[in-house]
Formats: sequence, structure tokens, C-alpha cells
Amino acid sequence: FSRKRTSGGRDRKELHMVTWNVATADPPDDISSLLHLNSPKAPDLYVIGLQEVYSAPHRFIIDMAVEDSWSHLFMSSLAPRGYLKVSSIRMQGLLLLFFSKLAHVPFIRDIQDTYSRTGISGYWGNKGGVSIRLSFYGHMLCFLNCHLAAHMQYASQRVDEFEYILDTQTFDPKKTPHILDHKLVFWFGDLNFRIQDHGMHFLRNCITSHKFNLLWSKDQLTMMKKTEALLQEFDEGPLDFQPTYKFDRFSDCYDSSGKMRKPAWTDRILWRVKPKEPPPEEEKDEDRDSGLDEKNTKNQQEEEFPLKLKQDSYTSNMEYGVSDHKPVIGIFTLELRKMYEAPLVRVCAEGEWSADFDAMVIYSPLQPFPSSAWDWIGLYKVGFRSVSDYITYTWVKDDEVSFNDELTQVYVSKDEIPALGGECVLCYYCSTLQCIVGISSPFKSWLFHLRIRPII
Repeated sequence: FSRKRTSGGRDRKELHMVTWNVATADPPDDISSLLHLNSPKAPDLYVIGLQEVYSAPHRFIIDMAVEDSWSHLFMSSLAPRGYLKVSSIRMQGLLLLFFSKLAHVPFIRDIQDTYSRTGISGYWGNKGGVSIRLSFYGHMLCFLNCHLAAHMQYASQRVDEFEYILDTQTFDPKKTPHILDHKLVFWFGDLNFRIQDHGMHFLRNCITSHKFNLLWSKDQLTMMKKTEALLQEFDEGPLDFQPTYKFDRFSDCYDSSGKMRKPAWTDRILWRVKPKEPPPEEEKDEDRDSGLDEKNTKNQQEEEFPLKLKQDSYTSNMEYGVSDHKPVIGIFTLELRKMYEAPLVRVCAEGEWSADFDAMVIYSPLQPFPSSAWDWIGLYKVGFRSVSDYITYTWVKDDEVSFNDELTQVYVSKDEIPALGGECVLCYYCSTLQCIVGISSPFKSWLFHLRIRPII
């Protein structure tokens, strides 16, 4: 798997984002269109944020014991195409999933997730936000999926809830303790902002004639941006698609019930690239005296802050009718300079893997990291869905708490080798970092059976 490089050592990565209020519905049979699975260009990352996943008490307990039906569908659709579910978080009806192409997984680190409740004065999780933050090739990213207060009259409350979520969600204080400390933040979900003032007849005429721009000035989020400095920090593509709420289910018709809810762009995807901090005044004076030209200053800033984002597409998908909302899709190109090129650990399968011999695993560190005797190496079938899908595993050596540059051998007993052949990979899992830090090249394995798994 490879990606085109740009000049100056930069790489372009494509990010496919989805936000969808699924209104407690069961998932559709096919999500190929939602994920653009038939497109010749495969994204590097998928981020899917859902709201109102069915969370009645009995169902929620079952979903906590086994994966929910929505997660199962996304994992089953993406795993055969080489994507791994790196992280997920759920708070009642809010669900956030992060998938990556397998080639990038050893370069995704510092993964943390958290949530904030805003329903019933912060005591109930039917509204609020869930987030996943991580380091991608050394760049700190944060994805925040929100479901904010409903109804036309609560625009200011929605902004207050967003500020509350930003204030209450914290991470490892040594590395970007708050959401806005991250280099790139995506804020998305059912933000519930409505279209004010316009009557239903005018609204529907504008939608039918695709004159969406006539509605933009009365979109509450657009209006609030004029007075709220925090919102001005976030960018959004043009709303060149019809409002995604509220539809009669299994139709393209807006609400025909007695409530006759106004159409609105409730479902949104916004982003914020952390602004470059200005240098202290004394540094400015020194730069002026030293005669640094504009080109050198720009190059220096590029070295210190090597990340750019471009939105390639922002649209809704009208073919899905299981919910009264239509899903919104945002496709982005992330241009960055990798802060490291090699994984933390090199791991490979040595010799032939069969039921006749003990199998050998060889690994070696490529740079220091917080290893421990609780690290393990898992054997996975190619196309596995998440880190917990291993066939069998072996612990690293007990004396390998401090690594050196030498190759280390560990063995998998022939009795633990499964009875089903196929193409496999080995993944080194670091218990301290709680992520995969090395993946082998694919290899053929023969004759294996299932063993007991460690607790992750």
C-alpha cells in the first residue's frame, strides 16, 4: 500500500468521514455507497460518527457484551478491504469509530477516548460528545462526535454545550491536554442547528430548485459564527446539498406528520487547524535585525508545523431511508510531513509455520519505547477486524523490558498453531501504549487451532 508524496517530503492521506443520526434504526443491508467502497480511490482513514444508536437498557447491555450491529456492519464491510478498527467509543446512543489502512496502524499512537454528557443538566448521556484523540505519524488529531440540544429556540444552548464539552474533556496532560490543543480537530455530528425565519413554502422552493445559498444566511450555525469567537475558529465547506433533516422514513419527502418540522442542516462536519502561535516579541526583533527574509521564515514555520487540510467533498447521501436524517459525508486530503518513517518494532515469521514444528517469531526494536513483559505478539488472519481478533499469541521475553538492537526470538508451540491455513500477519502489541507498534509482512500458515486469549 502506498501513497503519493508531494514535494518537500510531504505525504497526502485521504480521510473519509461520515456523520449520521440513525434514529434508533437497525443498519441497512449495504453501506457501499456510504463508504464509497466501489470508488477506485481507497481512503487511508475512515471516521464514522453515529447518533441515536438504539440504546434501550436491554439492548445496550447486550451491545456492551458483544459489538453492536452498526459496529459489526462497518467492521465487516471494511476489514476485507484491509482496514482495521483502531479505536471506538460509545456513550448510550453516541458511537464513534476510527478505521485505518493496516499499513498506517503502527504509526497511530497515543490513542485515548473520552465522553461528556449534556442531557438533563449533564447527568444523562442521550446528548453530549464522544471523542477519540491520537497521534498520526507524530501529528496530534482529535475527532469529536456530538449530539446537541434539539429544537429551534436553543441555538445558544447548543453553543454552550459545545463549550462545556471542550472544557470537560481532558487527556494525558503531557500531550495535548485539551481538545483545542490538538493540531487538527474535527467537530461533527447532529449539531441540531436549524434554519430560522424562512417559512416552509420558501424553504421547500429553495430546496426543490437547489438554491441552497438563499438559506445560508438564516442557518443558525452560520449566524452564531458572526458573534461567537470560538465558532469562528472552525471551518466548514459550503452547504451545497439539501438539508438532511427531517424526512419521512424510507422516502425523500420532508416531514409530512402533524408537526411538519422545517428542513435543516442539523448534520455537520467542521474542522480546526491549530493556528500558528506568534513568536515572542524579542524573537521578532531578532529576526528583523538578522535580516531573515519572508521565504526563510515561511520555511521555518513549515518545519515546525507541517500539516495542511483540504476538503475535497461535502455532501449528503439521499439513498438511505432507515432514519429521519440523511447521512453526511466529508472527504478530506491531509497533507503532512511524517515525523517518523519506521515502526517501533520490526517483527517477522521465521521459516515454515505448520503443525509439525514449533513456529519462530523474530522481533527487534527500531527505537526506544515503553515496553514490558506484558507485551505480546498476536497471529492474525489477513483481513482481521480489530486487535482482539487474533488466532493465537505469544508473550515477549520476560527479560525484554529494556530493549537493545539485537534480534529476539520467541516461539509458538506447534500445539497452538491453528488447523486452518491461510495468509496471516504477526502484530506486536505494546501493553503500555495500548496499540500495535509493529506488523509483519503477510505469510502463509498451516494447520492451526484456537487458544485462550489474554485480556487487553
